[in-house]
Amino acid sequence: MGCITSGDQPTYLSVVELCDDFPYGPASQTYYQLYLPNDDRPYGFMTPEVVGKMPWTPDFAVHHDAPRSVTVLDASDGEDTAAAINSAFAKLVSICIDRDLFHVLCRQHSEPVAIVGVKYSQPVVVERFAASLFGVMSRGAHLVAYSVREGKKSVWVSRRSAHLYTYPGMLDVTVGGGVKSGVPPLETIVQESEEEASLPEDLIRQRARPRGVVSHMSVTGKDFKGEKGLVVPDYIYVYDIEIPQDIMPRPFDDEVESFYCMTIGELQAALLRMEFKADSAAVMLPFRTRPQ
Repeated sequence: MGCITSGDQPTYLSVVELCDDFPYGPASQTYYQLYLPNDDRPYGFMTPEVVGKMPWTPDFAVHHDAPRSVTVLDASDGEDTAAAINSAFAKLVSICIDRDLFHVLCRQHSEPVAIVGVKYSQPVVVERFAASLFGVMSRGAHLVAYSVREGKKSVWVSRRSAHLYTYPGMLDVTVGGGVKSGVPPLETIVQESEEEASLPEDLIRQRARPRGVVSHMSVTGKDFKGEKGLVVPDYIYVYDIEIPQDIMPRPFDDEVESFYCMTIGELQAALLRMEFKADSAAVMLPFRTRPQ
């Protein structure tokens, strides 16, 4: 989906469309829907290219006739369905890594992320790097830090390091990260705040405030280093925090190049210049007018 513009100028709707461009309607029928055992709800959308390249094991049933589908089978016959699903995904992803089949895997294993909404008593997980191959929902947590001086708000914005796999060198929220399976969003914020921005745990726990959830469903495009057309649904748990003027975020690990303190006007201009990582821009949009 292309950007909607006013003349030659991007609009805030253009910013939203960069991270919410799944082709709803007839075009979505080209994807294979991912199903779990004894559940009629799809949990992911896979491209025909990925389905054709995937080294399917006997733990999966693939149907190419419309409606296209991939179903995980229950090798436990109901004794421990979640464990059977987790084992099926783990074996398949390991084969893909060993054979170096997909760019997004980077020939590496990654931390587990939970598949959202499953009805089993135990979590169902897939490796984070592989989530986009199956088109399953991911979860993230973002923190926007700001300071107030003489009644005017300034926002702390990070610049992503140039070596990162996704959105290298682009602007980002103050702190952000993927939510691992079994880890609450706030704990993700606490951990990432220290690792990315050198912000102390007690400050985050005392002052960070939940601001809701941003959901979007995007498709990897021409600027993505890995496979194109992958479906990336995401829930982002949003927090903000007012930090004292004598505290400044500072890079700690190698994921952040630098931090900038932007006025609201500077933030608005950077958003419209499309300088932000796409989902982070969607998080920042309501913040630009949010009261203190």
